[in-house]
Amino acid sequence: MDPKDRELLEKTFDLAEENNHLLRSMRRSMRFSQAFRVVYWLVIIGLSVGAYYVIQPYVDQLMGVYGSFSNDYSNIQGALKAFGG
Repeated sequence: MDPKDRELLEKTFDLAEENNHLLRSMRRSMRFSQAFRVVYWLVIIGLSVGAYYVIQPYVDQLMGVYGSFSNDYSNIQGALKAFGG
């Protein structure tokens, strides 16, 4: 093997090692990114479910108040029709 071919082979080997290093780094970054994305969505979904359970009693209470106002309004309309009509 002449020196020129050996030099070319060594340059090719160095480039292959550098590419391997870069590709491994990119793969590691992608894995961290995917793991972070999964954790991110789990936190968002968990907080949403938690907020639902915290707010649910207040929503039920508001629905009860709305139902009682609706019944009172219907009773008032019935009374007005009875007296007016």
